[in-house]
Amino acid sequence: MNVLFVCLGNTCRSPLAEGILKKMYAEAGINALVESAGFESYNINELPDSRAIATASKHGIDLTSKRARLFSPDDFDRFDRIYVMDGHNMQDVSMAARSEKDMEKVDFLLNVHNDSHNQYIQDPYRGGIDDYNTVYELMEKACVCILELAKNEHGKTH
Repeated sequence: MNVLFVCLGNTCRSPLAEGILKKMYAEAGINALVESAGFESYNINELPDSRAIATASKHGIDLTSKRARLFSPDDFDRFDRIYVMDGHNMQDVSMAARSEKDMEKVDFLLNVHNDSHNQYIQDPYRGGIDDYNTVYELMEKACVCILELAKNEHGKTH
C-alpha cells in the first residue's frame, strides 16, 4: 500500500509521518512507496525542520535525506492512500483532485487510528520540541494502524 502524507510546508508533520511509516514498513518487510509532500513552494528541496529531524532521530529515524516537495495531481495515481494533517491540507488536496475517485484515497491521518471525526494534527512549527514529541506520538499510533491495513491488503494480493 503506497502512502503519501501531506501537510503545509512538508518540513514538520508529513516528513515525520513518512519516516515513521518507512521504518515500520522496513521492519515488517513491506516494500511500498512512502513519501510526503506539501503545498507551500518556499520549502522546496529544503531539509525538514531541525526539530523534526531531532525528534525522528530520537526514535532511530533519519530524515536527513528527505527534501521538501510539492503535492502534484499525479500523486493520486502513484499512491493508494493520501493522509492529510488538517483541514487546510484537506482543502488543498480537494482542489487538486481531478475526480471523486481521487478523493476516495484521501483522509485525515488520525481517522485511521480512532475514527476521530477529522481531528487535526496541529502544526508544531511555532512550538517547541515538546510539540514535536506530541505530534510524533499521535502519528506513530496512526502509522501502526496503517501498517495493519497494509499487511491486510498485502495478504489479499498474495
